[in-house]
Amino acid sequence: MRLIIFTSHPIQYQAPLFRALAARLDLEVRVVFSYVPAPKEQGLGFGRPIVWDVPVRGGFDSVVAKTIQIPGTKPGFFHRLCFDFGRHIANFKPDVALMLGWHDATLMQAYLACQLRGIPLIMRGESNALRTRGSAAQAFHRLYMRGVRSVLAIGDSNRKFFEHAGIDTNKIAMAKYFIDNETFAKNAEASREHSDASRAKWQIPPDAFVALFAGKLEAKKRVMDFLEALRLARDSGAKVHGLVVGDGEDKDEAVRFAAAHQLPCTFAGFLNQTEMPFAYAIADSLILPSDYGETWGLVVNEAMACGVPAIVSDHVGCANDLVIQGVTGAVVPFATPQAIADALSVWANDRDVHGQIAQAARQHVMAGYTIDLAVAGLLEAITFAVPGASKGSAGGMST
Repeated sequence: MRLIIFTSHPIQYQAPLFRALAARLDLEVRVVFSYVPAPKEQGLGFGRPIVWDVPVRGGFDSVVAKTIQIPGTKPGFFHRLCFDFGRHIANFKPDVALMLGWHDATLMQAYLACQLRGIPLIMRGESNALRTRGSAAQAFHRLYMRGVRSVLAIGDSNRKFFEHAGIDTNKIAMAKYFIDNETFAKNAEASREHSDASRAKWQIPPDAFVALFAGKLEAKKRVMDFLEALRLARDSGAKVHGLVVGDGEDKDEAVRFAAAHQLPCTFAGFLNQTEMPFAYAIADSLILPSDYGETWGLVVNEAMACGVPAIVSDHVGCANDLVIQGVTGAVVPFATPQAIADALSVWANDRDVHGQIAQAARQHVMAGYTIDLAVAGLLEAITFAVPGASKGSAGGMST
């Protein structure tokens, strides 16, 4: 079975799945990237150029399509166009295609290229049913999904989105969103040997309960809600300390607010992938107050794999999957710093309760959100998309 995968650009979270698929004997896999961003473009939103310090293309077969950059446009949906996908399809002769989203014009072009050549399509995207869409958007989604044979749902709200878009429930395979749990857990555990040094570096008292904010400092992430919650928790008597990991357009406002209120908070700046375990190793909780723009929140997977439970807003995509209220974390109403502060204070003031939730969070993500389960979900989706394909054994169907 030949599987071609179309995705916009190399992403650190996708690479483990590609490597796992490439290791299978019953699949021949090729990944087609629309482009490879330069460090300046990769760092958009972080306020600085970025080169990931983990491999994002090694361990699997991949090619980069030729694209035309549209003059005068900024990186976004119509930044590039590609007329090269037909050649890659002809060279590889796939039996089935996996489309990783429709957030980029080139992915829509790849979709059409497969449609014109009769290649069965499997869709995976991050959109969810948490927010209400207008009639035009709903009509577009229903029309677009008519060309899809099956889909991979990354979680409960994502599955409901596809159902609302007209996908038959019998054509939806679950492949819950995941990160490389074992690697994050192992690296965080190793980093705990340096916890005292990390706390000293970031000026965090040894006995403080550390609330971590990790991500771009941009509007949808709502770092100001995090800082206000930290202020409220501090003022209620909780011995908390904030650690902000990331950079972006809201950085200056956040720093001014923290200084004005004399918050116990450290701004660590951007940390690359191999540096993040040091933050998780000293963190006691992750706070993700984002709006609907947070279609999932893989940072929650990372934290939970490291034994760090999360407090998330009810607009965050993973809220209905990863965060079981009072068991693996806490879900709070959107834009309510007081609710974040209340949950944070409970954990900071009762380490036994916090420890139980931390352990349950780690067990939950390790059991249900894994690379192996994602691969199994994709194999199931292939059986839905390709008549005659058998789950777990796709051999013998190559052209």
